[in-house]
Amino acid sequence: MVEPMVEKLSGKTAEKVCLITGAGSGIGRSCALALIDDGWSVVLAGRRKDAVEETARLSGAGSQRAVPIPTDITDPDAVQRLFGAVGEQFGRIDVLFNNAADTMPYVPTEDVGLDDWHRVMDSIVTGAFLCSRAAFRMMKEQTPRGGRIINNGAPSAHVPRPDSIAFTAAKHAVAGLTRSLSLDGRRHDISCGQIDIGNVTPVGREQPAVRQADGTLRAEPTMDVRHVVDMVVTMARLPRGVNIQSVTVMPSSMPYVGRG
Repeated sequence: MVEPMVEKLSGKTAEKVCLITGAGSGIGRSCALALIDDGWSVVLAGRRKDAVEETARLSGAGSQRAVPIPTDITDPDAVQRLFGAVGEQFGRIDVLFNNAADTMPYVPTEDVGLDDWHRVMDSIVTGAFLCSRAAFRMMKEQTPRGGRIINNGAPSAHVPRPDSIAFTAAKHAVAGLTRSLSLDGRRHDISCGQIDIGNVTPVGREQPAVRQADGTLRAEPTMDVRHVVDMVVTMARLPRGVNIQSVTVMPSSMPYVGRG
């Protein structure tokens, strides 16, 4: 049995608090359920009210430990309200998992629309910045001071796929954001690390064929989402002052090393 992550605050025992964006489905939902099971209180942020509320129901936890808050993280005012609600309910935040992301179909560079470019960049980069900025403000003032930010990167943060310029540029920006947050957070006891996630087995459908660097299409190896969840939980549970700066979790035979 895993012991709940607890810490003494002003004579009271408080569970660790994590905020996850994109918590209404996929990796965000899976990580939220695992952290709740590990004894954390988790704020579930996502644009779709029904989706984050479903994550809360699936957790089986009470409203004090699974808190759905519908939020558009590309909206500065909405992010301010989100963190205001976290502060009001818990008084602190220990971990922020910047997980939310919009994607788009693979499209040749010359055919990428500006609206799609902004949508992808705003959801991945601007959203992570706004949430990280708000987390910094809270973490540097709370007692005990500090906390941890985990950014969801991708192999595309290092090596692109064909016809993926918006997503690739956004994930490269996340890598820069991670390094800057890690550096700027040192003086405030705030750590920041990045998890680059390879192909996860789709739920309820086959893995689609993906265009390779040589122009061919083929399905690639996948892994169960539990391997991603295990790493995120491991990163979240690290003691203050210890950090996993960057880690890639992927199927061993996925074409990544040497891609392109």
